Amino acid sequence: MNRSVYVIVGAGQAGANAAAELRRQGFDGRVLLLGDEAHAPYERPPLSKDVLLRAASTRCAVHADGFYDEHAIELRLGASVTTLDPHARTVTLANRESIAYDKLLLTTGARARRLPLLDALGANVHTLRTLDDAHRLAGELQPGRRVLLVGAGVIGLELASSAVDLGAQVTVIEAAASAMGRCAPPLVSEFLCDLHRRRGVAFHFGASLARATRENGEIVLHLQDGTRIAGDAVIYGIGAQPDIALAQTAGLEIDNGIVVDEQCRTSDPHIYAAGDVASRRHAGSGLYRRHETWENAQKQGSAAARAMLGLAPDAEAAPWFWTDQCGLNVQFVGDMAASDWLVRGQLDGSPCVLLGLDEEGALVGAITIELGREMRSARQLVEQRATLAREVWLDPQQTLRALAKKAP
Repeated sequence: MNRSVYVIVGAGQAGANAAAELRRQGFDGRVLLLGDEAHAPYERPPLSKDVLLRAASTRCAVHADGFYDEHAIELRLGASVTTLDPHARTVTLANRESIAYDKLLLTTGARARRLPLLDALGANVHTLRTLDDAHRLAGELQPGRRVLLVGAGVIGLELASSAVDLGAQVTVIEAAASAMGRCAPPLVSEFLCDLHRRRGVAFHFGASLARATRENGEIVLHLQDGTRIAGDAVIYGIGAQPDIALAQTAGLEIDNGIVVDEQCRTSDPHIYAAGDVASRRHAGSGLYRRHETWENAQKQGSAAARAMLGLAPDAEAAPWFWTDQCGLNVQFVGDMAASDWLVRGQLDGSPCVLLGLDEEGALVGAITIELGREMRSARQLVEQRATLAREVWLDPQQTLRALAKKAP
């Protein structure tokens, strides 16, 4: 009897977890996990932190050595897929090998958005998306090196923190008016920037690049307002673009990524997508959104595997992510665009929790600073859209755990 063949294109967090979930759910057909990198599937959050700071002791592999063999998962590294034929249900590799599938999962992720103005400089210009990127970058972050960081998103600020820890001098250049503008409320953005400034980081906000040159052995960035900033190396992070090339040429529906439904199915009934590349319609705005977080890759990879087996998806949870900067762990859950933020404690570097309320007073977002143990309860309250009096939210005698149990 022929065994079903499930192929996963993209050997990152989502793909590796999907392969594992297929086996956990008892699938006994062939599972092929195809990755174009030379490394076994690894997690990305350590790249901007531990891989740079503690490379020798950092392990970021998704699964332990031997996991794939033990679970009969055919992991192929350096296997670049060049063609997807949804009619024949085949994928073709760069070596011209053709692989037939019964069901296909695309977990191709995203790639760093390029900035040709900086790429044209050649050496000492970096982005951070892969493990190889991190290894190359480690050579730049040396004591006394002047590092110019273009982009003040989460990765940009994490890199600023790591660079300072390694003794580099850091200048951050951001086109927007604030740091982490898409994922943090202004008071948290300002708090984090103040921490970085105390550590010697210089910021230029509302700053657009006009030119980039090499002068007397230095890299010089020229801003639109005439400011001239010199350094030894440039790292830029201006967002990521979903890797949709295969899906696009195969005729799958695309809108800010590969369009999927609640069960990770694409416009082709035999093809699924998950992780950074997958785009789902947001019920409120009607727009298609992607979530580039560790948790989304983990959970959506599992959800796609379950859907491929005809199993019901797990209940959705409020989106969560974290960042580590300047020695602090900061965790976020829910909607960061809440209209009103309450602070339980003091926003001065001490452990505290911030609670975001919408215009009707319902809790829609929460942030913990050095209080990760409170995140589970905060997440429950966000998912309940709990509505309580302001004095109750701010009362330190009322624990979030207790509030989560009795909230309406």
